[in-house]
Amino acid sequence: MALDATDAIALVLGGFVAGIVNTLAGGGSLLSVPLLVLVGLPGTLANGTNRVGILFQSLVATFHFRSRGVLDLGVALRVLAPLCAGSLVGAGLVSRVDDAVFERSFGLVMLVLLVPTVRGLAKSPRRRTPWPVWLATIILFGIGLYGGSFQAGVGLFLLAALERAGLDLVRANAIKMLVVAALTLVALPVFLMEGQIAWDYALVLAFGFSIGGSVGARLAMRGGERLIRGVIGVAVVALAGRMLGLYGT
Repeated sequence: MALDATDAIALVLGGFVAGIVNTLAGGGSLLSVPLLVLVGLPGTLANGTNRVGILFQSLVATFHFRSRGVLDLGVALRVLAPLCAGSLVGAGLVSRVDDAVFERSFGLVMLVLLVPTVRGLAKSPRRRTPWPVWLATIILFGIGLYGGSFQAGVGLFLLAALERAGLDLVRANAIKMLVVAALTLVALPVFLMEGQIAWDYALVLAFGFSIGGSVGARLAMRGGERLIRGVIGVAVVALAGRMLGLYGT
């Protein structure tokens, strides 16, 4: 299917906005995946195609956070193993479902996970007992499983888990971007092997995502926790609207 100029402009603009939202909080795929469906891709193809933009945006944002000295590589490396394992399993599972099942599951899984996400961000993690290692591993695997399957909103779950570990939101955000890049890098070959990436759409969307990732990283470092929490609030409202059926896929 050919990508016309109007659709290309829409994808660049949508990717730009989604990239900013993803970098500051998470949930940008709630915009980009439905946008890909709107311009003509079926659900599973849109899901795989979206991952290319996510990878570019995450790498660009990670570079900016790293260059400003706010990325803690030690913490990021400790959480990567269970997250990447979950991502690989999730991508393998979702790549084999049909479009109708994917689109129904997209809403259902997010509905189930909204409550723990909001609860996790509502309280200060510094006042609560850290999770034991076995529980943290299971939770991180679950987040990876979700990220590999559906992607949308995974940044919010990662921020909730990293805040629980006692990190401020700016540093948690920097780690989140590196982790999302790793999760996407693990999942992307699965979608590639299943033929679920439309490369012309993917690269145009990735251009917008990359610019959004750069702008989002700069905003995060300038605005600090107040800005990030504001964007998180908007993202959670968007998640709720999507799950309550206030707007379509």
